[in-house]
Amino acid sequence: MTLVQEPRQGTTQEPSGQVTGATTGATTEELAWGRSYAAVSPDHFRVDYVINPFMDPADQPDPERTREQWHAMLAALRDAGARVDVLRQRPDSPDMVYAMNLGIALTLADGREAFLASHMRYAERRAETVSAEAWAASRGRVLLGVGRDGVGPHLEAGDLFAWRGDLVAGFGPRTEEAALAPVAAALDVRVRGLRIVHPAMYHLDLAFCPLDDRRAMVCPAALDDASAAALLDLVPEPLVLTEEEALTFCANAVVVGRMVLMPACPPRVRYRLEAWGFRVVLLDLSEPHKGGGSVRCLTNPTDLVVGRDLDVVPGGEVALP
Repeated sequence: MTLVQEPRQGTTQEPSGQVTGATTGATTEELAWGRSYAAVSPDHFRVDYVINPFMDPADQPDPERTREQWHAMLAALRDAGARVDVLRQRPDSPDMVYAMNLGIALTLADGREAFLASHMRYAERRAETVSAEAWAASRGRVLLGVGRDGVGPHLEAGDLFAWRGDLVAGFGPRTEEAALAPVAAALDVRVRGLRIVHPAMYHLDLAFCPLDDRRAMVCPAALDDASAAALLDLVPEPLVLTEEEALTFCANAVVVGRMVLMPACPPRVRYRLEAWGFRVVLLDLSEPHKGGGSVRCLTNPTDLVVGRDLDVVPGGEVALP
């Protein structure tokens, strides 16, 4: 295991907030991953407790409307060409509908299919991973993990993204910095840690959305200064979101080829996405928003490949700003 403290590089920022670089306009390729997902049917979705700023037990989601919105999301994913595998929700786990947090499914460098289960910070969510592991095992995946039942570092997969060969990992509100090294070692990859400091962007998937192999939506306000600079350095052509834009859940989106499925798209964001050749598909997910998540939180990509989407780093490596 190697720990790397990385130097900070400079970026140039336009008055609009768009960060530019000398390579802007270079040829881009679609993301290789994001054509296969797991989702959890919202059979028992409700707000029973408060673990993020969006949750209010006095404002309960309407079950029928939730199902309509969730099924419309699945239809949009399938129309975009994605495959979706549906898990049943546990009656005792109202947040299980946010499938992104269950763990990370991927193909290891030796060709084995694996599932690295999350170790939820809050005890209210830990039963979810039991069902997720059963689902993964039923599909022949090797089970991995960094902790269980409150013992070991906390890890939530909503903080993990494959990006240009690295596993970019947010830590702070949910995932602990101590989880980064065992994840890197278990997967034989490089993990780039970023410290999240914004209470409403408690997972990285609320502030970071890869679009293709050069472009991503990024909200620096979610991170401390060093981590924000580090993330902007990692993205050759970032679409920089303001805090206000990010809190519409626009970065909590799913990208399938050139289609971006998102719950909201501020005018400036739409202009940039369409200028880059993306098609914006808006989805009404107002009911799942009551629990603090949108399209990305409700779906979990299952087609990541070490050696294609993540560089092979034997023994693993952690890089921090």
